[in-house]
Amino acid sequence: MEQSQELYWKKVLGLIRNVLIVWFLCSYGAGIMFAGALDNIKLGGYPLGFWFAQQGSIYIFVALIFIYAKMMGKIDKDFDVAED
Repeated sequence: MEQSQELYWKKVLGLIRNVLIVWFLCSYGAGIMFAGALDNIKLGGYPLGFWFAQQGSIYIFVALIFIYAKMMGKIDKDFDVAED
């Protein structure tokens, strides 16, 4: 039982870590650190670095919420702790 709980929390914390890494890379990395390099690429007529800084990070954050919910539901189902 305890091994199952440890494995569950290991998977949950791994998922959270991965989601936060993607969020950081997109918001801080693409929007601030690498904006100059990304500005050479245009998206909808705007430089890609500017797009990430203004709205791209928000779109990715919302997508990460749905991805997290779906993957967390799968983890819960795998460990038989799902709410449904």
